[in-house]
Amino acid sequence: MSALNRPLLLVLPALIAALACEPLVTTFDDIEGVTYYRASSIQPTEAADSLVVVTWNIKYGGGGLDFWFDCWGERVLMTEKEVTENLDRVAAHIVQLDPDVLLLNEVEVSSRRSAYVDQVQYLLDATGLNYGVYASLWKSQFIPSDGIGRMNMGNAILSKYELSDGERIALKLRSDQDALTQYFYLHRNILTAKVAAGTNSDLYAVVIHTAAFSQDGTKQDHIDRFKEELDRFAAAGALFVGGGDLNTIPPNAETRIDFGDSKCTGDEFQADDYTNEADWLRPLYRDYFPAIDTLTYGADESAYFSHTTNSYGPFSRKVDYLFTNMGGGWVAGSGQGYNLAMGTGRERLSDHASVSAVIVVSGK
Repeated sequence: MSALNRPLLLVLPALIAALACEPLVTTFDDIEGVTYYRASSIQPTEAADSLVVVTWNIKYGGGGLDFWFDCWGERVLMTEKEVTENLDRVAAHIVQLDPDVLLLNEVEVSSRRSAYVDQVQYLLDATGLNYGVYASLWKSQFIPSDGIGRMNMGNAILSKYELSDGERIALKLRSDQDALTQYFYLHRNILTAKVAAGTNSDLYAVVIHTAAFSQDGTKQDHIDRFKEELDRFAAAGALFVGGGDLNTIPPNAETRIDFGDSKCTGDEFQADDYTNEADWLRPLYRDYFPAIDTLTYGADESAYFSHTTNSYGPFSRKVDYLFTNMGGGWVAGSGQGYNLAMGTGRERLSDHASVSAVIVVSGK
């Protein structure tokens, strides 16, 4: 849940002229294709009776570094050594979870901020996962603010099984920003792909990262649009596993306001108070199976908190989710949150914790 928190600078005419051979900022169609990846070495994978599914916002390999995006520090750029060292620790956690399908948010593939490391390829090669798809949500030759420069960040799906039919589905832009900020800001998306896991019905993976700071209803629109995509797969008789960083707390969350860990000031990038937003997830909980249901969550909220804005502070809310429409839902008790495995301070893996669950499929 990171965002710019300083006014964007005007782009110099000379810079625009120098980069005129291609658009300064990439714009997207409503629906378009995705970038496909494969690991440098493919590991044989047979159809299985069950699948481990994980969702995780990895904070662009930034770990516990204090960035000005989160209002806690002054860092803007990372060295390649910092990026790869943290990605190695991210990969080690992924290997420990051993997912069959991995939904990722805040992955960068060619960004100055993360030393131009292709994080999708890096994680494929470091985890034993075989295939990936990627869709940008923030892609620009040059972000004219605080030295960010070239940026390409987005959502990704990694899998042991081959992926096909990938789609990038554009989401509504924020309308509570001036035109210049909106031009250089995030163009969020839903990323989908078909997973060749050997199930009797088509299986799709769906990942989203909704708006974090909008004050114009954009976040609710993103959540509603996510539900519409899941409904589309269900209506077609397909199975899905879907989720990601929804930037919204569960319907029965006890703590809704005054999280006390944001240092951001000003209206545009002030952290949400979540007073009413939890109700926006009720249709998802009603129509589909959450990996961690409200009864389980309500018994011990803190065990399932998945986000903090303070690298040195505790996780304070749940905003990351998994849902499915498979008949039996998730294996009972398999839904887990891993905030205690994220570390603290500079050793923290991400400002989000991974969430995993196991689902039974008719694979064998």
